[in-house]
Amino acid sequence: MRPNSHRGTIFLEEGEILQRTAYEGEQYLLRLRAPACAKAARPGQFIHLRCQEALPLRRPLSILRAQADWIELLFRAVGRGTRALARQPVGARLSLLGPIGQPFQLPSSEKPVLLIGGGIGIPPLVFAAQILHRRNHGRVFAAFGSEIPFPFAPKPAEFLVSGLPPDVIAAMPLLEDWGIPNRLASQQGYPGCFSGYVTDLARRWLQSLEPTAAAQTEILACGPQPMLAAAADLARAFGCACQVSLEAFMACGVGGCAGCAVDVHTAQGLARKRVCVDGPVFDAHQIF
Repeated sequence: MRPNSHRGTIFLEEGEILQRTAYEGEQYLLRLRAPACAKAARPGQFIHLRCQEALPLRRPLSILRAQADWIELLFRAVGRGTRALARQPVGARLSLLGPIGQPFQLPSSEKPVLLIGGGIGIPPLVFAAQILHRRNHGRVFAAFGSEIPFPFAPKPAEFLVSGLPPDVIAAMPLLEDWGIPNRLASQQGYPGCFSGYVTDLARRWLQSLEPTAAAQTEILACGPQPMLAAAADLARAFGCACQVSLEAFMACGVGGCAGCAVDVHTAQGLARKRVCVDGPVFDAHQIF
């Protein structure tokens, strides 16, 4: 990335809450009117949102979808900021900066794509699925995992997927509507879900491919750090590329404070990169 290449691409807007939906596990879906951000947003990017006027520090939230003049966010209320955000009513206006960061590099239509999302790491992969659907990308599979109830009502899958147990049929309705085969994983015994780690579900799908196709697969992953490390191991085992979207505590969110820096292994040696603007998407093999 060129120095300061993010300048001029991040917009400051007053986002208006158009829709607010609560789900089990203190999970919330917000739809915000934010035309400039919606127009520029790419899968893997995030916004830095002021959750309440009295809280000066913003919170980074991944973009779930972007369309027309609105964006959607999915978050879990776990701290002071996100709990305040969860109480905001429809019609409230919140200051946001975005879109921020380096997005996923979506592969050409010839390559299979494997989307792996864990918990609140699912949103960037839904956004990637939305763009792949628009491009009519023909070979995509999504594996999503959660240890709390999913923030949607799973439905029986309409698309057959080889290599999976016949009772693994739970799918995300939105991706089904887009024609993208997908399955859900959990260790909580949810009906129709794959029993185990989401990366084990992804491994089953890769094993069902011809070796050449598996090696050409591009993995896109977002979720907890152990899941990302497992996704990198999975990519290494099958010889395929893997991009991961990292999560980090942030202060400024726009590259000024470097408080979110992580170690990245480059051709020139170990380097410190900022998750906010150098990422959040990195080559998995440079991180793990």
